[in-house]
Amino acid sequence: MSITPVELKAYSVFEDVIDRADELLEMDILEAETYIQKKIELPLSEYIPLPSKLRLALLKVAQFFALTNSDESITKGYKSEKIGDYSYTLSDGSTMSIPDVSDLLDDYVKEDEPTDGNVFLRMRVL
Repeated sequence: MSITPVELKAYSVFEDVIDRADELLEMDILEAETYIQKKIELPLSEYIPLPSKLRLALLKVAQFFALTNSDESITKGYKSEKIGDYSYTLSDGSTMSIPDVSDLLDDYVKEDEPTDGNVFLRMRVL
């Protein structure tokens, strides 16, 4: 695992993340690692130690998954407020979306190799 639940809790300012069980945060981190690895097309284990940009991207995405996995209402766009004994819920139709970490990942994304223009084509009679 590239980051630990303790590191994620130290990074986050959200009570839902800070109070979340370490076992669940490990699953959130695994989900974030999978997301980042798919974006950069390399396993994070290739980077030891983990560069600061990748680490920050991983923390941001792991925090997102921890928040969305801990509270179903966040993913549906509900907002709850409580004032004294009175509480209300609003739904404005917007939902929480994954943070854009593409700028942090730019240095690690594989670029397509240029081709020399030659194409090999094999045909057969049907």
